[in-house]
Amino acid sequence: MPDKGLGTARDLLKAGRRVLVLTGAGVSAESGVPTFRGSNGLWKTHRPEQLATPEAFRSDPRLVWEWYSWRRNIVNTCQPNLAHKALAQLTLLNGEARIATQNVDGLHLLALEEASQIADIDPPPKARPLELHGSLFRVQCNNCHVKSNHRGPIDTTSTRALPHCRECGTLLRPDIVWFGEALNAHTLEEAMTCAGAAEVCLVVGTSSAVYPAASLPLLTRRAGGVVIEVNPEATHLTETSHISVRGTAVHIVPEILSQ
Repeated sequence: MPDKGLGTARDLLKAGRRVLVLTGAGVSAESGVPTFRGSNGLWKTHRPEQLATPEAFRSDPRLVWEWYSWRRNIVNTCQPNLAHKALAQLTLLNGEARIATQNVDGLHLLALEEASQIADIDPPPKARPLELHGSLFRVQCNNCHVKSNHRGPIDTTSTRALPHCRECGTLLRPDIVWFGEALNAHTLEEAMTCAGAAEVCLVVGTSSAVYPAASLPLLTRRAGGVVIEVNPEATHLTETSHISVRGTAVHIVPEILSQ
């Protein structure tokens, strides 16, 4: 069985320089971010699997944008929690620590921006989180491939009112990896490179069931690194983790990064 020593996890993270943190929905749950899926995922008779697809966007872009606007409005009311803040401090102070997240809520980036302002420190170039599945607060153009930040309101009253590319006039879509789409190749490659080089891979708040993200801690282990899991329950990764600490991200992550 995996070692459940919180102190051991703390010591390893203190000693390790090259650290990769993989996060999932559990790290944002205590910020009030809902999963938008599962038993409570129904929205206007539609399920996420029906809306988060290229086919749905081509068929009814206004409907898809209406759903994403609703999600953005909810997430906009959420703030980074203590786990986000502790991880932001880690990447702010350790130029070789990286965060790869499956979340699209943007809270890791917001925590980093807040931490850098408070400390009056410019974040290292690699401190920006690798958002494997995209972000609710970015848009992209499928024609000229331009991506840009977008936190303002979305006018969904008509297709004409929806966000359009300033370069070519094409209708913009959320910068989200939809069902049936591959992850951004550059982002995934960078995450895999970090995983293979990591001395420690800290996995927080994810069931480790969704690939290719779930393969990252396995890459660390195969390369001789240590895998530490933080989750309230056992997951697909538990049996292959070196250390498995039971508890929520908010309670455990600040504790194991406290030094």
